Parts: sequence; structure tokens; C-alpha cells
Amino acid sequence: MSRTTQRNTPRSPWRSRGARLAVPVAAIAAAATACGGSAGSGGAAHRPAVPVAASSSPSTANAGGTIATAKVGNLGQVLVDGQGRTLYLFEKDQGGKSSCSGACAAVWPPVTTTGKPHAGSDAKASKLGTTTRSDGTTQVTYAGHPLYYYAPDGTTKGSAKGEGLNQFGAGWDVLAPSGQKVEKSGS
Repeated sequence: MSRTTQRNTPRSPWRSRGARLAVPVAAIAAAATACGGSAGSGGAAHRPAVPVAASSSPSTANAGGTIATAKVGNLGQVLVDGQGRTLYLFEKDQGGKSSCSGACAAVWPPVTTTGKPHAGSDAKASKLGTTTRSDGTTQVTYAGHPLYYYAPDGTTKGSAKGEGLNQFGAGWDVLAPSGQKVEKSGS
């Protein structure tokens, strides 16, 4: 009769279920943080990048969506989507093309559309446009700036947690109805 002997060595932490799940999450967080920048000279506090699954990314309505304006905190009138979610520009974008994909787009989801975007309250229809992203989706632009959400804002109206951050190699700012970036008072 053969008997299997059991080792008296402790089980490797890499073999536990929790550790197996933690490794990919930690790797994603490390990659996103490595891509992020530090606080710029504007004095904005650096917040680490927070990976968010692309499937939870907000987007404008399928047929085109609405870009409007709303008063957001001490920032004044800024661009929002039809549900009141704050929109941002990325200072690294050039020539109306997005420079944010992969881990960046997980934290800063692009505002996408399947049709022509519409101007809502105080947004200027003449400033609305679209650009084709590297993945083939259509991203909404305003005054030539591709538009983004900040995932930690979630679906909360009036949240602008991304204002003034420096992540993924450049700054992020909300936009005024003129298409110019808005910076916090005192920045």
C-alpha cells in the first residue's frame, strides 16, 4: 500500500485565490500609475490613476448625444453631457486626435457617439465635431478638443474630480462654452 506524504511547508501565497486575483489588479494599477504624471505647476494634487473596466465607461447617447453646459462648483459654466456629467480635454491631444488609449482610456473614457452630436444649453453647435479613434470608434470633439469623462466622477452631476490633474503625460481640464480650458480659481 502506497502512502502519499504531505509536505509540511507553508503554502505559497501566490497559489491562494485572493493572491491570484490581486496580481493582475496590482499590475494594472502599477501600469496606470507609471503612465501618470505628477502634479503640475498649477498646484493640483496628484491622484493615482484608478483603472476602470471599459464596459462601465459612460458615453453619449447612441444616435449622437447632447453636449451642453452647467455650473460646476467654483469652475463656473463648463461642458457636460446630456446627463450632466462633466467633460474634459487632454492637453496632450494634438490636431483634434486623441492621445489617450489603453490604460489612459480606462481612467479617462472618451465621449463616443454613433451619430452627429447635438448642442444643448449654451453649447455652440459650430464647435461640435467628431474624430476617429485608433480603435475605430467615433469620439466627440468641441472646438477641436476630443472630449473625455473622468471615471472617478462616475455618473454624478457636477463632479469634477479630474480638473487640473496631470496624468498620462499631460494636464486634464474642463472646458468653458468658448472651448477654452477652465482652471480652478487660485490654480
